[in-house]
Amino acid sequence: QVQLVESGGGLVQPGGSLRLSCAFSGSIFSAYDMGWYRQAPGKQREVVATIPARGNTNYADSVKGRFTISRDNAKNTVYLQMNSLKPEDTANYYCNARNSITFWGQGTQVIVSS
Repeated sequence: QVQLVESGGGLVQPGGSLRLSCAFSGSIFSAYDMGWYRQAPGKQREVVATIPARGNTNYADSVKGRFTISRDNAKNTVYLQMNSLKPEDTANYYCNARNSITFWGQGTQVIVSS
């Protein structure tokens, strides 16, 4: 059974940076497409960025140029570097792993506020 554990969330001022991490266990990490999603209060969950097992990364228009997704297959971890954070980036951020089945982490909260 795949398990995903997110970390790195917190409170940050507008313009600041955070790096989220998602530790993967229970299967072969390199075989999974990985992604970060977020859900703000009262809104639907939306994709932030994805990084396939092989291929190119993709980003939501709202985070292009500010966020970077990466993966370290040796550490079974996917990262989301978030720069130039805005109040509208405030949300719970969820890690996603997809192969024949989709798995979700429990989420980590990001609050961007002065």
